[in-house]
Amino acid sequence: MTFQTTIQPSGHQFPVETNETLLEAALRHGYNLPYSCRDGVCGACKGKVLQGEIDHGHGSALTEAEKTSGMALFCCAKPQSDLVIECQEVSAVKDIQVKTMPCRVHSMEKPAADVMVLKLKLPANERLQFLAGQYIDILLKDQKPRSFSLANAPHNDELLELHIRNITGGAFTQHVFNEMKERDILRFKGPLGSFFLREDSDRPIIFVASGTGFAPVKAIIEHALHIGIKRAMHFYWGARKLSDLYMLDMAQQWEAQGIKFTPVLSDALPEDEWQGRSGFVHQAVLEDYSDLSAHEAYVCGAPVVVEAAHTDFTAQRGLPNEAFFSDAFTFVPKS
Repeated sequence: MTFQTTIQPSGHQFPVETNETLLEAALRHGYNLPYSCRDGVCGACKGKVLQGEIDHGHGSALTEAEKTSGMALFCCAKPQSDLVIECQEVSAVKDIQVKTMPCRVHSMEKPAADVMVLKLKLPANERLQFLAGQYIDILLKDQKPRSFSLANAPHNDELLELHIRNITGGAFTQHVFNEMKERDILRFKGPLGSFFLREDSDRPIIFVASGTGFAPVKAIIEHALHIGIKRAMHFYWGARKLSDLYMLDMAQQWEAQGIKFTPVLSDALPEDEWQGRSGFVHQAVLEDYSDLSAHEAYVCGAPVVVEAAHTDFTAQRGLPNEAFFSDAFTFVPKS
């Protein structure tokens, strides 16, 4: 059975099959709703159902109170009637083609013991058009796709750069660290996601990254510097110990170009001799800013970090919900 969905305020309409989510149907018909994890964890696709009935699905990033008020996770929700939904479409990605492509492992470098920087080479005369901050899905045979953010900016697209952390129990990450070699062939689909710089805004920006959440923030900052954006930008990078800040020199060099940088360690080792900020990375933002009502926040990393930042920045510091952009990294366990 097919139901009709109308997006407000744009008035765009598209059909949705009962066995597909609202996000899947919108993307299939060329309408780009905000999304990131596509698994109901990050909350990036949250919007309101103004009319009609839905099945909420399995998503965890929605409270019962939000469901009662009409909110839904469009990456999980399926229609049970015709619908009118409310959300802001992501117009900047509508003309970018999502491709499935092969690529070759060009180089492998470990800036930290548990972080691998993969650089991937596309076929000759091929380029991937993407927005800084988007991600790709590595496609594995008979397995769930693995999502990794692109760490390079679009102007530097000869190679695609991924930052991969070695996670215990992760089938693909174990393969990367123990078996993968240069010149191996991979397949991927992309670009995906709505985590990218809103260039039409003049709001000051707070960037927050935990761990390898640094990758898409790196891409966005390099893009912003490349095109000469003059907005005030403050980057907070959180990790457990000093070696986890695996490209610290690069982040420090951005300061000379006007990007304020605050590294934060939650569990520094004695040998780190750490004299900087300590604790949770989003807490450092709360300590530094009493009012975020005029800012934008771009937050990437572990779901717990993204969720805490969203809750506290909006509830405690007045950040508008529509000025919070996120990308939550979710872990796919070995089956």
